[in-house]
Amino acid sequence: MSRQDSESRVVVSLPDGSERAFGGPVTVEDVAYDVGPGLGDDCVAGLVDGDLVAPEHRIENDADLRVVTPDSEAYRRVRRHSAAHVLAQAVLRRYPDADLAIGPPTDEGFYYDFDGVEVDEDDLEAIEAEMRDIVEADHDVVREEVSPEQARERLADQPYKRELLDELVDAGEQVTFYRQGEFEDLCAGPHVASTGEVGAVSLLEIAGAYWRGDEDEAMLTRIYGTAFGSESDLEEFLERRQEARERDHRKIGRELDLFSVPDHSPGCVHFHPNGMAMRRELEAYVRARNDDLGYDEVATPELNKADLWKPTGHYDAFREEGEMFAWEQDGNEYGLKPMNCANHAHLYDRRRYSYRDLPVRFSEFGTVYRNEQSGELSGLLRVRRLTQDDGHAFLRPDQLEAELERTIRTIEDIYGDFDLEVLYKLETKGENAVGSDDVWETATDALRSALESEGLDYEVEDGEAAFYGPKIGLDVRDAIGREWTIGTVQVDFNIPARLDLVYVDEDNEERRPVMVHRALLGSLERFLGVLVEHFGGDFPPWLAPEQVRVLPISEDDRAYAHEVADALDEFRVAVEDRDWTLGKKIRTAHDDRVPYMLVVGSDEAAAGTVSVRDRAERERGDVDLADFRERLQRECAEKRLDPGVIR
Repeated sequence: MSRQDSESRVVVSLPDGSERAFGGPVTVEDVAYDVGPGLGDDCVAGLVDGDLVAPEHRIENDADLRVVTPDSEAYRRVRRHSAAHVLAQAVLRRYPDADLAIGPPTDEGFYYDFDGVEVDEDDLEAIEAEMRDIVEADHDVVREEVSPEQARERLADQPYKRELLDELVDAGEQVTFYRQGEFEDLCAGPHVASTGEVGAVSLLEIAGAYWRGDEDEAMLTRIYGTAFGSESDLEEFLERRQEARERDHRKIGRELDLFSVPDHSPGCVHFHPNGMAMRRELEAYVRARNDDLGYDEVATPELNKADLWKPTGHYDAFREEGEMFAWEQDGNEYGLKPMNCANHAHLYDRRRYSYRDLPVRFSEFGTVYRNEQSGELSGLLRVRRLTQDDGHAFLRPDQLEAELERTIRTIEDIYGDFDLEVLYKLETKGENAVGSDDVWETATDALRSALESEGLDYEVEDGEAAFYGPKIGLDVRDAIGREWTIGTVQVDFNIPARLDLVYVDEDNEERRPVMVHRALLGSLERFLGVLVEHFGGDFPPWLAPEQVRVLPISEDDRAYAHEVADALDEFRVAVEDRDWTLGKKIRTAHDDRVPYMLVVGSDEAAAGTVSVRDRAERERGDVDLADFRERLQRECAEKRLDPGVIR
């Protein structure tokens, strides 16, 4: 029975598909005990409609519930939330005048924001030692419900907490504190039963963060940390993290002179010659794929009147989120385009198409702008100016299934060439969706059918789609197991309707096309950043910014070294002719991650050969230069991942 049948009745749906009905509001803990005393005793939290809540949380409407126990995956977030409280307690012990802000769990750990403290990386060891003392003391963690008046008295010296309290009171929420030892904090929970359950902790770094993420608010000190159930799990995480730091694309980008993001262009990447060489290879690669898929390349302007995006709904969506660069000029509102689809729809609308003309496909390396917050910008991975390998296909409805299947097969091939594992996420209709349920169901079914026809596994992310249509999000997993969001495939019946796009069918009647949005690599900036970290700078020979470096043994061998380079001029080749020892030349080329080093001396010059050395330190002498050239051509054409000429 639903809420509509009885206002006082609450139905709780459990993961096994069963339902339990209660006569009125019920706590998570009560439901757990209703299932069984063992589950009730083990209940540490609940996931109510996906939200993590305390056992005491009251379920007042029909809801889905998953009871969280110490064996649950979600328990890690409970532990890390409690670790954030341990951090705050440790900081207050060492800095009693600190003001507390917020301290949530994150995917990799937790953080807490403070004001009124001056700490640097050298202080983390002492704070971490204090945290370990608190964990070892095994203080009980006690939840307390208090009145707003009591809360204000307790928070008299904590301005940020008082601001949060006022919002809770205005929203009519229950005010709760969690106490452990001498420390207490305004918090909704959930938390572990005692500080001893926090486990192994480590503080990672310090950063600045604006209060509420608002650049007009105070800059706070954010301390990041993590917590695991065992020291061995923590050690494994720290090793992975160190590996990630070594692979950081910003670090490798500096070492290989790939790109920069100067202060005068925040969030806007400057590609250096080495980085541009890689970007051009990616563009050529995508162009070849687009040719195979039947796309015609176009170019559309970055500057447009804002009226272009109003009928599609993008204007309201991007302005509401503050993500659009727009301004008034000469009585008109202009903007830098945040996406390419409206421009491509305009190109389609310029002429009249017959059903025989479809599909019509446009592709573009389209540069768009998103007003990301400055604190969220990160090298190539989070930018304000990005270039998408965008494409839009305008189809008859009967062509949709085949189009999606061809696109997905191409995506599988592409990510195989880069040794990236694709994770497919089917994003369904959300609260801000436009258009009828029938249209959304048709579009979603088409995407689902395409994935299943190709035998691909996928996750469903309910309510996560863009406002105009469902999509397949393309995430990839890199060499050390991290996941990155890259490209997308979307089915859209709404924008063609909003823009009155048509084609003429066999009966000379106007029909509405369906629009497929797709980005194979997504943002070139982000994709390149992911590749840098995935390969750790050891790029496949076809993609490496410098593919071959010729190393003359002595000054007398320079002339032949340049002859060799000239013979390989179809590749990216450099001659190391600085007055260095051969050992230093080899070490430098190795540090620069050059796939192939060709060592040449008088013997090689006389024989017309080279001595080949790759970055894995394999060597082979007396290699015919023409043979090396042919092997490298084949290696690049086949998009091989590792240098293999010597094998």
